[in-house]
Amino acid sequence: MIRPVALLLDFGGVIVETTRRPSWAAELAAEVHGMLVRAGFHGLTAEEVETDIRAGARADTYWKDSTSRRFAPEEMTHREFWADYVGGDWPEQARALVTAEATPMCRRMGELRSGRKIRPGMEELLAACWAHGVTPAVVSNALCGAVHRDFMTTAGLDRQVAVQVYSDEVGVRKPNPEMIWIACRALGADPAQVWYVGDNYDRDVVCGARAGVGATVLMVSGSTDKIPYRVRQSPQATVEDPRGLLTLLEETWT
Repeated sequence: MIRPVALLLDFGGVIVETTRRPSWAAELAAEVHGMLVRAGFHGLTAEEVETDIRAGARADTYWKDSTSRRFAPEEMTHREFWADYVGGDWPEQARALVTAEATPMCRRMGELRSGRKIRPGMEELLAACWAHGVTPAVVSNALCGAVHRDFMTTAGLDRQVAVQVYSDEVGVRKPNPEMIWIACRALGADPAQVWYVGDNYDRDVVCGARAGVGATVLMVSGSTDKIPYRVRQSPQATVEDPRGLLTLLEETWT
């Protein structure tokens, strides 16, 4: 394991633990339905909107699994998600409205869908990185990176990372190695000199290998074992949590 100059961290599963909120789809559907009614459209009930939101989210999950088989996948746009995955068979006015409001609705979906809390030891890890000349950054797939940025700011972590790279903002998604290369260019770092830390095999471990990073570290989370298919690539190390990652880093500092 090389001593890294930068530590690139996934957001969900690494920086934060997430828990799905059971009521998210009903809450979002009520807001979308209200927006449609205010615009003069009365052709869908709130229950029908919720059904299609849930269907769109499920289809999005299948799409994510399939794109991680590609070498350089692009990210779905906010407009594509709402116009095609949620409102694909809606009447023209309703589909046009959600297309126009796609970005704020993706943001609202991200806010409602999951609860988030910082993984224990993450703040100590980031502080230790700065103290030892290792630059931390975020590299993460996201339906709406603005939600993650908001969390980082509210939690006081935004000033503890040098750059945040989110797939919806840059137009590509892991395992596309460009995600890591974007962060490396922003940091002025050679990929071979950085570690990449993620919690999934098919997105993160594969992405680190394709990008040619100095080491790919798998941090175990609740989604690590949810593997849609086996991959050839393996991490250089596996840790249970941020404290385990800090211990691994400390071995390179001595």
